Formats: sequence, C-alpha cells, structure tokens
Amino acid sequence: MLRSTLIYLSKAEWARRIVTTWSLSWRAASRFVAGVTLEEAIKVVKILNSNNINATLDHLGEHVTTDEEAREATKSIESTLRAIDSAGVRSNVSIKLTQIGLALSEQLCEENLRQILATAREYNNYVRIDMEDSPWVDTTLRLYRKMIDKYEFTNTGVVIQSYLFRSEDDIGTLSSEGTTIRLCKGAYNEPLEVAFPKKIDVDANFDLLTKLLIDAAISLDCPTLSGDGKFPPIPAIASHDPERLAYAKKYADAAELPKRAIEFQMLFGIRRGLQEETVHEGYPVRVYVPYGTEWYPYFVRRLAERPANVWFFISNLFRK
Repeated sequence: MLRSTLIYLSKAEWARRIVTTWSLSWRAASRFVAGVTLEEAIKVVKILNSNNINATLDHLGEHVTTDEEAREATKSIESTLRAIDSAGVRSNVSIKLTQIGLALSEQLCEENLRQILATAREYNNYVRIDMEDSPWVDTTLRLYRKMIDKYEFTNTGVVIQSYLFRSEDDIGTLSSEGTTIRLCKGAYNEPLEVAFPKKIDVDANFDLLTKLLIDAAISLDCPTLSGDGKFPPIPAIASHDPERLAYAKKYADAAELPKRAIEFQMLFGIRRGLQEETVHEGYPVRVYVPYGTEWYPYFVRRLAERPANVWFFISNLFRK
C-alpha cells in the first residue's frame, strides 16, 4: 500500500508543488540526487572515479509536455556528454525517452535520440536508454532497434526490468543480438496482468535473467568494460540486494566469465559500503548519478523502493 501510494505521488503534480516548496525536502533528496547543476554532478563523478567507481549521469526529467521542452532536454543531455569529455571523467549517460518527446511524438523522439547518439559518438561515449513503465516498453525497444539497424549506432543499450512477465523473452532476443543490458527490478506500479506482484517472484526472475545475460556474454566471447570506463559489458546487474549480487558473482565465476565482463550498478547515495565492497572484489561498479531541478519524481520513487528511505526522509524533515 505504501509503495503504491508513493508511486502515485511521484506522478501527482499537486504533490510535487507542495513538497518542492519545503526547503527541508531538498536536504533529504540530496542524499539521492547529486545536485541541481551539471557542475555539481561532475564533482560527484570525480569523487566516485577517485574511488575506482565509474558513473552514468542522468539529467533528471520525464514526460515533457511540449516539443520545445523535448528539444531543450536533448540539448541538456548533449551538454552533459560534452562536460564528461571536457572533465575527462569515467562516465556515460542515461536517458528517458519521455524526456525527449516520446509521449508527444515518436518521430520527434527518434530525431532527438539520433541527435544525442550522434553527439555521444562524436565524443566516443555511450548512451543507456532507461526503461519506463510498461506502456512504453514496445516503443522504447522499437526505437532502440531503429538506432541500431537503420542508423548504425553501436554506442547504446537498454534496460530490462525483472518484474515484467515479458522480460525473459525480451532478454532472450536482445542478448542474442549483443545488446548491452542493464537489469533492474523495476520501480513503477504495474498492473497484475503484466508484472509479478510478489518480491519473491521478482527476485527469482532477476536471478534467471542474470543467468541468461551471463550465458549470452560467454556465447559472444565475453566483451569487457572499455578501458575508459564508458562502454559497459553485456550484463550490467543493477541491484542493492546482496543476495542478487551474490548469485550473479557465483554463477559468473562458475561459468568462468571474467570479472571485467560483468558490471554491477547501484544508485547514488544508496549502499555505499556495498559499492566499495564490490570494487574491492575486483568487479567494475557503476553508480547512477542523477542531477537537475526535476528531482521530485525520482526522489519519491526511491522512497517507494525501501521503507528505510521513508524514515530517512521523515527524520530529515524534523532535524534541525
């Protein structure tokens, strides 16, 4: 019930207007958001890099309402790519297609995505296309394939969510094509007909999909993380759950997958000790670093994921 309520609030404009006026809200949100400016985010990435952790930068925003907003978001993502190159940091970028116009026009989104990927290619960088809630999955995968097949961009990959029933089939197809895939559990409130409602089933499917990704990486000769830290290997296991990470490591080791042929991804501000522990074990770790003024939906979804995050928020509201 709490999770469903928070996910609803993450989309509610009235709630955004109220919460973002509280100065103390940013105190709590700043645990999960690297800052409101690109400069602040780059500073965070430099600190992560100094601890042998790579990054993916996300200029927050989704579901724009005008073509102009979509094009402005596209320019902001291009600015992020230029800033990464200028700063010489080990980072790529992650984007949401509704941020660059998907809900307005698939053609508009396609044009903006092509522009972003062209800029990324100019700076020898990689773009991860985030997956949003289930109504957008088919369109997202269709645009991803068009970027690969029609425009021959090889510097992109997608996200697959283990709570969706369809994900096993999606990974089977995508991984056979050499797609680099971030596997996560999923952070949206999905109807019962498309997603596993119970955590135990989501976790079991996560492990199955992890196995499929590792098997695919081995069948494709184990492509590894690029030397500059920007281009990930085929499996990017995105979880803060020690049991999911333990399963992935154990299976990868038994299958003789090199450590640099699998990447573990975590969110900025969450399980820092686990991030450091995984690095010390010799695995590549990439931290998802969000920034920008549109932090409210992202922050509330982080609250929805774990009850501990809610108590963290409440304690900050009452801390002097």
